[in-house]
Amino acid sequence: MAAKEEVELEELIRNAGGGEAESEEDEGTGLDLTTLLMVARKSLPWVILLIGLGLTASWLFLRYTPSIYRSSSVLKIDEKTEAGVLGLGGVGEGMEKKQSLNNLSGEVELIKSDLIYRRLKDSLMLDVNYYAEGTVLERELYQISPFKVSYTVQDGSQFNTRFAVDFLDEQRFTLSYEVQGKEQGQEYQVGQPIETPGFILTVSKTDFFGSETIDGNYHFVINDNSAINNYLNANLSVAIENPDASTINISFTDNTPLKAQDIVNKVDTVYLIEKVLKKQEQAARTLQFIDSELDKSKAGLNKAEGDIQSFAERNQAFDVKGELTTIASAIADQEVERQKLLEKVKLLTELRSTVDNDQIIGRGDVDVAQAIPALGDLGDSQLPQLLQQFNDQQLELQQVLKSYKSTTTAVQLRQEAMAFTKKTVQDLLLQNQTVLQKQLALMNQQRQQMEARLQALPQKFTEQERLRRPFELLERTNGMLMDRKMSYGIAMAGTTPDFQILSPASAPSTPISPVRAMVYAIGLAGGIVLGIGLIAVRYLMHNTVTNIRELERNSAATVLGVIPTYDREKMAVSKLVVDKNPKSAISEAIRSIRTNLEFMASSKKKRLISVTSTVSGEGKTFVTVNLAAIIASSEQRVVVLDLDMRKPKVNLAFDAPNVKGISTILIERHAWEECIQHTSIPTLDFISAGPTPPNPSELILNPKFDELLAELYQHYDVVMIDTPPVGLVTDGILIMRKADVPIYIVRANYSKKAFLKNINKLIRANGFTKLTTILNDAKANGMYGYGYGYGYGYGYGQGYYEEPTAPQGLVGRLRKRMSS
Repeated sequence: MAAKEEVELEELIRNAGGGEAESEEDEGTGLDLTTLLMVARKSLPWVILLIGLGLTASWLFLRYTPSIYRSSSVLKIDEKTEAGVLGLGGVGEGMEKKQSLNNLSGEVELIKSDLIYRRLKDSLMLDVNYYAEGTVLERELYQISPFKVSYTVQDGSQFNTRFAVDFLDEQRFTLSYEVQGKEQGQEYQVGQPIETPGFILTVSKTDFFGSETIDGNYHFVINDNSAINNYLNANLSVAIENPDASTINISFTDNTPLKAQDIVNKVDTVYLIEKVLKKQEQAARTLQFIDSELDKSKAGLNKAEGDIQSFAERNQAFDVKGELTTIASAIADQEVERQKLLEKVKLLTELRSTVDNDQIIGRGDVDVAQAIPALGDLGDSQLPQLLQQFNDQQLELQQVLKSYKSTTTAVQLRQEAMAFTKKTVQDLLLQNQTVLQKQLALMNQQRQQMEARLQALPQKFTEQERLRRPFELLERTNGMLMDRKMSYGIAMAGTTPDFQILSPASAPSTPISPVRAMVYAIGLAGGIVLGIGLIAVRYLMHNTVTNIRELERNSAATVLGVIPTYDREKMAVSKLVVDKNPKSAISEAIRSIRTNLEFMASSKKKRLISVTSTVSGEGKTFVTVNLAAIIASSEQRVVVLDLDMRKPKVNLAFDAPNVKGISTILIERHAWEECIQHTSIPTLDFISAGPTPPNPSELILNPKFDELLAELYQHYDVVMIDTPPVGLVTDGILIMRKADVPIYIVRANYSKKAFLKNINKLIRANGFTKLTTILNDAKANGMYGYGYGYGYGYGYGQGYYEEPTAPQGLVGRLRKRMSS
């Protein structure tokens, strides 16, 4: 039966959602802020819980996730080429001025090469890792291990294998390890050689060994080269930071900050050593090249010197070019001297002719040396004197001949003296002329010799130049190489690497991963997002009516009032409760509904009130009997008719039998007076449904039903009918047509929002303009604040009526908070 009702309920929801014409206006569409706030308020504890779970997850993640630290340094590379050192000019000048990106990339590859890794492993002892085991995580004991392991490799089968060490006391420990999947373990002494399948181990204590070491659990791993290389490759990062400034960033990540710092600093150190060694190797090769070239140059120079020496010995000339110049200069000088000699010879010839003709000057007032200036160039001091004497004798003889005859003694003496002087002058002139002729002959002979030598010099000069060119080239090369060797040796004596450590590595104080603030922010954001998602899901899945505002917003019917949740006791069926709790909130709420009913039908003394709902379980029977009780308490005679003949409940509310009732009256088996049952309230009676007939709808259409109502009007002021659910059967609609005040019950947190469309449908399709609604089983915070007319009694404090006892304890309060 329950399964059948669920199917009917789902069918009703589908029909309510799409049964009307598409042109009808949907009320209540869009975002319902009231419902959203209500859902958010109800979800607030869950949101807080999700945020707490997110932050707790963040704390657990930080607690059980190993921290990763990064240490880094910055190097400035100043690469230089050795071409400038070797004096090869502009070949390397451009490279020295600007470091290319390719060279920096080469330095990056050098730092990450096996060459650096080998030096790094040798200097840092990365082959053995020591660990202390914690509750969840293990911690590497870098440089603080209480023991040290030395080993000798036997076959290498246990590389990268975990060896567990458990100290029993200061001298004894157990060592365990796996061999072919089986655990092997034995007790050993500290310092005792231990032979395993892969190693010969020796465990010794360090300065960090203490009493607490005995209580700890430790293990170590011996890494092979591949494992170390993989470890370095995975954690070492080398990148070009600024190509223009030629800077390289070296960083290393590890769970131990000191280890990360040591590795970066050691990388800088071994890189420095490698650069120095590389430069020294380059210097050695350069010097070797210079020495080789010097040997070749010296051998060539010695041969060139021997050839030049052989040439000089063979030709008796060391400088043919100089000799050529000397000979040419000598010939030119000789020609000048020869011309001078020829002029002297000519002068002597002229003087002889003059003397022979007794014609010197012929004047007594002029000196011979002045008249003949060239006499001084002859270099003979006697000749000018004799010529002057001969000239004077001529002049004197001419004067004497003017006075004496040539036969006179005076004339003859003078003639004899002049003849003697003339003879002396002629002899002297001839002598000088002979000397000059000899000098001219010697000059001519020397000239011929020099010209002969001069003609042979070009060939010798050519040969000498051919021999001198390689000699000079080899001499320059040899000198340059010796000079460069000395300069290069001096430069290499203070060889330093071509880089600077701009920022040395330091021990990181904060991890790069996980970042606490970010993890907590993610946890907080995750909790908030999940909370918002929960609110959104609950809002989207919220398909029940929860408060008075939703009922007003989605229904066109007038709202009579709100009946709060009755949680004083658990009720298996609807019962009359207002007589037992006249001052309770539920009693006051129903009194407010009674007051509102007076406004709905104030002109009528006799009223027919029908109470229906969409489906069973929404509380129409509960509202019917309790509302009837409240109306009856106002000195009005009230009778309750149970027309839900398929599922009668009114008799259960009054704890009465259902042997006869409406069904037997309508088939005229009993009179209505026989079926009247009285209650504890004097003015309240009821007629139960009676046995379930096979045709309830036909019975209601029977004119006998109208006659029954007419008779009841004569004895009662108010006739209240508990009708069947109109969403499942049509009986209720037939009765609602006859009612003065048809009431539609909507149960909070039970009735679907789609049911409200059924209310609107009844109003539009059947013309139930007087149809009213009551929100049943509403939580207190869903009731407060409703306006004038049916909110009476809910704003006067908590002491006006009796409240049910609040749940006690944290669980009860939390359950109440979650459900509100």
